[in-house]
Amino acid sequence: MNPIQFKQIFTQYKILALLAAIALIWLFFSWKTDGGFTSARNLSNLMRQMAITGILACGMVFVIIAGEIDLSVGSLLGLLGGVAAVLDVSHHLPLPLIVLLVLACGLALGIFNGYLVAYAGIPSFIVGLGGMLAYRGIVLGVTDGITVAPVSAEMVYLGQGYLSPDLSIGLGVLLFVLAGVLTWRQRASLAHHGLPVPTAVRDGVRLLAIGVVLFSVVRTLHSYEGIPLPVLLLLVLLAAFSYVATQTVFGRRIYAVGSNMEATRLSGVNVRAVKLWIFGLMGLMCALAGLVNTARLAAGSPSAGTSGELDVIAACFIGGTSMRGGSGTVYGALIGALVMASLDNGMSMLDVDSYWQMIVKGAILTLAVWVDVVTRSGRR
Repeated sequence: MNPIQFKQIFTQYKILALLAAIALIWLFFSWKTDGGFTSARNLSNLMRQMAITGILACGMVFVIIAGEIDLSVGSLLGLLGGVAAVLDVSHHLPLPLIVLLVLACGLALGIFNGYLVAYAGIPSFIVGLGGMLAYRGIVLGVTDGITVAPVSAEMVYLGQGYLSPDLSIGLGVLLFVLAGVLTWRQRASLAHHGLPVPTAVRDGVRLLAIGVVLFSVVRTLHSYEGIPLPVLLLLVLLAAFSYVATQTVFGRRIYAVGSNMEATRLSGVNVRAVKLWIFGLMGLMCALAGLVNTARLAAGSPSAGTSGELDVIAACFIGGTSMRGGSGTVYGALIGALVMASLDNGMSMLDVDSYWQMIVKGAILTLAVWVDVVTRSGRR
């Protein structure tokens, strides 16, 4: 097997390689913690921890596919989470109104970032860097530099609540049925267009693997409290963003802009509008993540989201999103978020020094980008 063939095979099975890497990470930490890492309680906490990074990754993957970057997401998460805490603790607004106001603020600030990039012509790196500083300053002003607590029980439920065990089982069954329907539709579509159809055995094995994973996850979480609500929200966002990316005109335009912006513009696509709404979606995801983070902590912290942008960007690159734009998937970014959350959780359980944690995560990010460079060069 020559190097180019190896690169092509590795690219095709990159997601499987990531899943294998996660399995190895879990086995290692389970061994070092005498099974504590893979206990039902810790895995539930891990999923909840991963949900915040995953929510941000849903928006960030679109930004990177379009050939841009947003360094302000961690500070924006902290700002919007702080706004939610102030509205709840100081002004006692009802939860639905708080959610609507925070989502509206997130969308507006995201569109503002997008306007600066798409219409003012400021590089997204500079807009994100400026936002990182400005939004962090604003949250310090909004919260007076102190933790705003305690938030109401209704808000806490958003971040700490669970689906009942019966609903958790029902959700697992629904997801498996949905995977089966999507597989059948894909086979029918390929056959209708005269394209090669994967063997029934291959699709059957894939569905069996999905079923085993779903059964294991639901059974484990069922033995504790059930599926955490932030994880349910993340699953909904995964379905929605994957649908937008693969089944809509807007999704195809995002990939086109990242692949060749000038050719896309000459073909009649309003490139500026596409970028504007991509950043708008990113702001909306920051608002959701800020709400969940404040609810999970039961407080609004002025330091919330610090360095969050690095974890999110790393999750996207680890999950196969190309740093050059034009390539990437939402589910890949969420797998990358699970890798980052697993490392954070496991190293914290082992009481690894914080500087070593940063070194490990930095090395993994560099490795992920190097793999992207190598596999991309192999296709030329």
